[in-house]
Amino acid sequence: MMLRTMKLRMILMLVLSSILILCMPVAAFAAEGPTPESNAVAIDTVWVMIAAFLVFLMHAGFTCVEAGFTQSKNTVNIIMKNVMTISIGVVAYYLIGFALMFGPDIAGLIGAKGFALTQRDLFDFGIPLDAFWFFQAVFAATCATIVSGAMAERTKFSAYLFFCILICSVTYPVIGHWIWGGGWLSNLGFIDFAGSTVVHGVGGVTALIGAWMVGARTGKYTQDGKVHAIPGHSIPLGALGVLLLWFGWFGFNPGSTISGTTPDIASIAVTTLLAGAAATITSMLFSWVKYGKPDVSLTLNGCLAGLVAITAGTAAVTPNGALVIGGIAGVLMILAVEFFDRVAKIDDPVGAISVHGVCGSFGTIMVGLFAKEGGLLYGGGIKLLGVQTLGVTAALGFAAVMGLIVFGALKATIGIRVSEEEESNGLDIGEHGISAYTDPSSTANIF
Repeated sequence: MMLRTMKLRMILMLVLSSILILCMPVAAFAAEGPTPESNAVAIDTVWVMIAAFLVFLMHAGFTCVEAGFTQSKNTVNIIMKNVMTISIGVVAYYLIGFALMFGPDIAGLIGAKGFALTQRDLFDFGIPLDAFWFFQAVFAATCATIVSGAMAERTKFSAYLFFCILICSVTYPVIGHWIWGGGWLSNLGFIDFAGSTVVHGVGGVTALIGAWMVGARTGKYTQDGKVHAIPGHSIPLGALGVLLLWFGWFGFNPGSTISGTTPDIASIAVTTLLAGAAATITSMLFSWVKYGKPDVSLTLNGCLAGLVAITAGTAAVTPNGALVIGGIAGVLMILAVEFFDRVAKIDDPVGAISVHGVCGSFGTIMVGLFAKEGGLLYGGGIKLLGVQTLGVTAALGFAAVMGLIVFGALKATIGIRVSEEEESNGLDIGEHGISAYTDPSSTANIF
């Protein structure tokens, strides 16, 4: 009887022990399982990465636009510049630029710690540091590629590479710190949600300095100052590039929320879409009235002008405000193209200065008028308009000075312009030893 009782007790202990062992993982999971907070971080992280991938795709768009709007003999050079822009840009931003932009603030002017993503405990963006850095890195490279188009068809490849290093590691990050990294302009209340000034304005004014210093393409202007048009070789390629850029902009602007759990994503996408559409319509109509026919290249650039202009205020304005800002930008871009081409005699093959520099500045200042909170037209007074104007002036002024220093140094050392022979034959052969398009007659007898 006693033996039987002991066996029963042993069996009971084994059963209870088994139940406890089986329940332990469940209890641990219940204690350490998903929470609303961890789910939000996961969603935010996924959204930021998807948005970053869309921004990365914009580099394909820039490549297509620049190649399509220029001569076929320079296509390989343009491909090489754009591929190297993203490659050099992200490395320079990783090593130096990110710390200058988002590191602990020094006097509102610059960050100074966290180079090469070290000292990670200094940063807290609500999502993993790597995700935030990735998104910001593809932005930095976008700023540099704007300059490529304005200086296309006559600039040394080596000079452009040096320039990329400097703008991604110093110029862009310093201005970015002022506005996004806790610097003096952000403390004043300056609004540039996704980079009309930080990215596009800075790229545009640097492009202006570069195009001026490298000089116009041979044959662009006659001896008596008349303009000789040099058509691009592929409008379909340029159109594909614009549509890729428009698609990528839905990562560029809504992704700047750094949150996939905010309903603001939807309203930002709406203002982005409407501004681009409005500018496309007004640029098409204005070119039709002005030149007698709707101009395709100006219409395509008009779309980009509207997208650039709304980028600063995309989260701050209403859909109606977006229509007005985009619509005006479409016309302003054409007037700016004419000014730089015919009056200033600055040769910009793709219209980058007008699209990004002029319309980026315009869109940023318009936040002071159209912002739902603080805008002059909404009863906010003149303060925000003044801050926006000051911020644009300061940012573009600094970018212009840096452009003069960088291009001046390059011009005095390795030079920034190819020889007349290389320009005449095309940079594809002169700089890279290969053509983008093979002559069918040259391969007819291979087999």
